Amino acid sequence: MSDHPNLYAGPPTRTDAEIFETLLTRPGIRVERIVSTGQASPPGFWYDQDGDEWVAVLKGSAELRFADEPAPRRLAEGDHLLIPAQCRHRVERTANPTIWLAVHLAPR
Repeated sequence: MSDHPNLYAGPPTRTDAEIFETLLTRPGIRVERIVSTGQASPPGFWYDQDGDEWVAVLKGSAELRFADEPAPRRLAEGDHLLIPAQCRHRVERTANPTIWLAVHLAPR
């Protein structure tokens, strides 16, 4: 195996949309790198996923808002959290750039 990509390689200076790259897929699990360059969820939009998602901020920072919490959660480099299935959430802001590692688990 000669290819060994780097999680920090090549973040763009600015793009209109986040970049989603699938790193690994196996039955019941998908691992992806997400590169944000200042994006946020559209007004009124909420993620509501069927499976759990674990996210970690590798570089940059972000704020996530959960529908059942009064204030957004601030995530800095190294911070991670598990977002349970059916937990409505949205991205309030991201730094330019922010590199995420996300692990999506199939519904139970």
